[in-house]
Amino acid sequence: MTIQSAAQTAATADTLAAARLLLAQMGITAADLVDTAPAAPTFAEVIPRVRARLSAGTARTYGTHFDLLESRWPDRSLTEPTRHELEELAYTVQITARTNRASRGGTSAVEHFVSAVRCLYRYAEEAGWVRPQDNPARRLPIPSRRSSHRYAIPSGQVAEICQVAATSGDDPELDSLILRFHLETACRRGGALALRPQDLDRDQCLVFLREKGGSDRWQPVSPTLMRHLDDHATDRGAPFTGQLLRYRHGRPITTRRYDYIWGRISESLPWVATQGVTAHWLRHTTLTWVERTFSYAVARAFAGHRGKSSGTTDTYVKSYLHEVAAALAVLTDEPHPLARGVGHPVAASELDHLTI
Repeated sequence: MTIQSAAQTAATADTLAAARLLLAQMGITAADLVDTAPAAPTFAEVIPRVRARLSAGTARTYGTHFDLLESRWPDRSLTEPTRHELEELAYTVQITARTNRASRGGTSAVEHFVSAVRCLYRYAEEAGWVRPQDNPARRLPIPSRRSSHRYAIPSGQVAEICQVAATSGDDPELDSLILRFHLETACRRGGALALRPQDLDRDQCLVFLREKGGSDRWQPVSPTLMRHLDDHATDRGAPFTGQLLRYRHGRPITTRRYDYIWGRISESLPWVATQGVTAHWLRHTTLTWVERTFSYAVARAFAGHRGKSSGTTDTYVKSYLHEVAAALAVLTDEPHPLARGVGHPVAASELDHLTI
């Protein structure tokens, strides 16, 4: 070996050492420099696969945004769009979002769009088409949620709502049942639509609610409501494993029934139209009453919240089913099978104005 070749070998070794140090500082390995990932499919190819993996509720939420991506970039590979392009598309979603009295400036639409894009690229990461550090969806910002304008509706106004529902429309019996179900259970709209006859525990006056995010729980209802739910399922031919709430001819209701109910009520009660009141306001109303009358822990259990708590203490002071049943017994002024022996000083009923 000549002196010159030895110097070149030393220089090469030093260069490699420096390169390895730089890569280590950047968090990159030699394997990352070798492009072995399979070619990424197009949006039109991968979106149907992602849709097939989602629950019905999530598929509905993301559906509009998946449709947008498929129409805009059907033949583009998932690796082509940049973060900047996705942000521009998010802005388009915001400014074209449907507006109504409950609109929040399109921020909710953008939040769902970002969630849909992240869901899509998470699938791409799992398949090995996109590396985490190259995933543009990871850096997409989610807009901050604005505080809700909903509030607990005073009992007198709740009575007005129920009166209109029970005395107008093409099926007041169905509409009254829907409203009472939401008032007693404080469930979300999806929970009512997913209810089946097999979800009724008639002996213990419990209904099994299945709501967003795959959450589920047994929820107490009054004997009166249980009787009406059972009669409704029988009279309208609801299959044991099928949807319970149905029209007179036996067809299951959809979200369109809620639009019809609140559109009709808005025509009779201008304040409902002005405030943009929906079924979710009834959830606020019931849970606020439970929290004020009983405790935060009971309201949390009543609502079916299982996510982040307000602190470690919640682990020790959480409420249980019999306490939720006791709150319902006071709310409806009806004894509940699970609330025997559980008392509370409040005796006034908040639902005595309901007639179903």
